[in-house]
Amino acid sequence: MSEAFEGGRLPAAYMNPGMSSFTEFLGAVHPDLLPNWRDLPQASGAHHLTPDATTIVALTFPGGVVLAGDRRATAGNVIANRDMEKLFRADEFSAVAIAGSAGIGIELARLYQVELEHYEKRESRPLSLEGKANRLANMLRGNLGLAMQGFVVVPLLVGYDEARDIGRIFSYDPVGGRYEEQRYHSIGSGSVFAKGSLKKLFTDDLTEGQAVEAAVQSLYDAAEDDSATGGPDLHRKIYPLVDIVTEEGYRRLPTEEVARVAETVVAGRAERPDGPIAPLS
Repeated sequence: MSEAFEGGRLPAAYMNPGMSSFTEFLGAVHPDLLPNWRDLPQASGAHHLTPDATTIVALTFPGGVVLAGDRRATAGNVIANRDMEKLFRADEFSAVAIAGSAGIGIELARLYQVELEHYEKRESRPLSLEGKANRLANMLRGNLGLAMQGFVVVPLLVGYDEARDIGRIFSYDPVGGRYEEQRYHSIGSGSVFAKGSLKKLFTDDLTEGQAVEAAVQSLYDAAEDDSATGGPDLHRKIYPLVDIVTEEGYRRLPTEEVARVAETVVAGRAERPDGPIAPLS
């Protein structure tokens, strides 16, 4: 960044006291470091050569929200990675997950972490959950050029709303459209099957543990019908990632706890391959 200090003077962006957005700051000082400025192959179908992240699910429960994702990344019809991390802590009361072009999605998620931290340092207060959702939409909109080339990234944001004392879920489209989802949602290649599973399993009075089990069940169902979604791999000890956000803040569920849930789900499928049946009233 030596050219940014040409003549021994800081660029004007460094001296702007009102710039609370790190993305805008980076765009003013070094736009080539933003994901949407990356020089990517122009050849048709080039996006199939890069790994894609697959299925993410989220569901609320009284007092919080659960976010879970499988671990598989694919490149066309090839498994590119078996233990990819697609869930990220955004800040103390929110988490973000990505589906789509893996490399760009991971960079977007990390840039979003810096964006929220930068805002809190500059303003001496965190953004509201609505503000966090809007910031992510603006950042995603900047990726439109790459999305038009096939390098599509779709995030899912969850958080605990301290003002309303509830967990909330926000989904996005590739051009930055922001939508609040009610109760549960899923993104990625296996989302249709995961949402179908959650539709049968979800109730408004789930405990935190039951919400975690429902998330793992839905990912198992997605893996059964979508080849790009990876199910629990008991032999390699690769299990879904599960994040929980409540009034106590963000936390990643320990691998040992997820393993116990996954092993219970797999054992249950030995007795009932299609999974638990939703009760009829």
